[in-house]
Amino acid sequence: MGTVIEAANKDTNGSVLNKNPTVVFVLGGPGSGKGTQCANVVEHFGFTHLSAGDLLRAEIKSGSENGTMIQNMIKEGKIVPSEVTIRLLQQAIKDNGNDKFLIDGFPRNEENRAAFERVTGIEPAFVLYFDCPEEEMERRLLSRNQGREDDNIETIRKRFKVFLDSSLPVINYYDAKGKVRKVDAARPVEEVFESVKAIFGPKNEKAD
Repeated sequence: MGTVIEAANKDTNGSVLNKNPTVVFVLGGPGSGKGTQCANVVEHFGFTHLSAGDLLRAEIKSGSENGTMIQNMIKEGKIVPSEVTIRLLQQAIKDNGNDKFLIDGFPRNEENRAAFERVTGIEPAFVLYFDCPEEEMERRLLSRNQGREDDNIETIRKRFKVFLDSSLPVINYYDAKGKVRKVDAARPVEEVFESVKAIFGPKNEKAD
């Protein structure tokens, strides 16, 4: 099990990345519309969308030794170590021809954040934060008909609490550095994207 973490730690100088990518962290509570807006940014601004959860699921599906280890940890209710997720993100950045990435749903907490910067040597250009009232996120999650078993009221409220407790310190950390771009995500999708476009438009091109 230590091998993945050891390998990740070997790359503390970021040497595995032979490019200097632009990374934008995308954060927002469950139901804030992150996924929809990430798809819009990919289409309009040519970013590559990386979801930490998708990468972990793909690794499990691959049947690799690493995937089996991740699956066992999740089954046992343990948290997958930051370095494991970061290693997958780092590999995805390295393997992709693009140099602009949206990292969705990560870092989930301060420990994730510090480990990402330490392991990859990358600081995000900025954090795109979808700010949405809890009642609105709750309404959206309950009304979407995707059959997700975690879309019941008790689980939803637990997920909100976890998001607030874990992710707000990350947002506050980057806010103190002037790196948070907050978007009012309670509005219709088109209006939200107008705000997102203004953030990714010409005046931010120097961040690339």
